[in-house]
Amino acid sequence: AGMNGTAIENFVCVIFNVSFMNCNWHVGRTATEDTQYFLYWRPSKKEDVTECQNYIKDNCGRHTGCRFQNVAIENKNAYFLVNGSSNEKNIEPYEKMIQLYQIELLLINSIVDYIIVEKLTPPLNVTVNCTEASHRCSIRWQPPLTSHVKKSSCFKYEIVIENK
Repeated sequence: AGMNGTAIENFVCVIFNVSFMNCNWHVGRTATEDTQYFLYWRPSKKEDVTECQNYIKDNCGRHTGCRFQNVAIENKNAYFLVNGSSNEKNIEPYEKMIQLYQIELLLINSIVDYIIVEKLTPPLNVTVNCTEASHRCSIRWQPPLTSHVKKSSCFKYEIVIENK
């Protein structure tokens, strides 16, 4: 067990462009400048735990995030561990099993110190066909690419039309 306040805080992961994920965190309140953090994760129970290969660093060279590529999350649960080392004190580990895509539930039922969000791409293949005779336009598109939503009925769209 590590010293109180040395564990990371405000752990957040964002999935984008379907298969990329960035995770970020804040250094623990009582962590010293020589503290270094290491992120390990397992996207499903079938896979082994792997360490981050591409860390994001602060001005002191401490790891404060990780960039992942080729992320495939088949399960709704992912396991994350951030441990650390320091010459001055024992670092408290941060360990979470996170239910992916259950954001609303997390916000209502608990104090959120971790979250995973997916930033969606814009809708694909947008086409607009207008006819002067009827003064009508038809707008069509395909749903955005996503890492987990399979039904297009899950999306709500907003259309803003401006005269130029």
